[in-house]
Amino acid sequence: QQPAKPAARPAALRVTRRRTLRQALRRREALRRGRSRQTLLASRGLDLLSQYAAAVRWFNPRLTDTDAWRLARSITWYSYRYGLDARLIMAVIAVESNFNTAAVSSKGAMGLGQLMPGTASGLGVANPWSPEQNIEGATRLLRGHLNQVGAVQAPTWDQIRLALACYNAGAGAVRKYKGVPPYRETQNYIKKVGRLYYQMCGLTPPE
Repeated sequence: QQPAKPAARPAALRVTRRRTLRQALRRREALRRGRSRQTLLASRGLDLLSQYAAAVRWFNPRLTDTDAWRLARSITWYSYRYGLDARLIMAVIAVESNFNTAAVSSKGAMGLGQLMPGTASGLGVANPWSPEQNIEGATRLLRGHLNQVGAVQAPTWDQIRLALACYNAGAGAVRKYKGVPPYRETQNYIKKVGRLYYQMCGLTPPE
């Protein structure tokens, strides 16, 4: 007597198994693509940081590579944290201090972002000479000025101009003159920052 043949698997079961296999293959492919994308993004981020670090050293050749990378990382991080273009912060710091962490003005402004003592205190910056704390305070200050002129997300050049005027001359002066104050220093400051910022963006600088 021949052994009994195994019962054929129901068609529904065979379809289910094939569907499960296809889903597993799709998930594996999605994971592979996700890892590849993460690797690509990380590579691009590293390349961007290297460009920022190179720019920092161009403005201040006395900095070591380590110091330049340290500043580039801080600028990138705090720009992301406060929703600003890192190139704008780069331009502001370049004009303010030329990336000299020990810079001090005749009026007493300190560090990379040239924070006045009262401004630093109001921002809660305990040590304005700390590069990280100074960058954080300067970025948060500029973000606040942009918010005041209505630039919630992508600011226009007119909004950036007003925020830069607030940063340089004070928000009170901007309110008093209902726009950029007629101070030569402030007007030149806006032009310098704008020129650098637009050049970093690969665009024609504003007039």
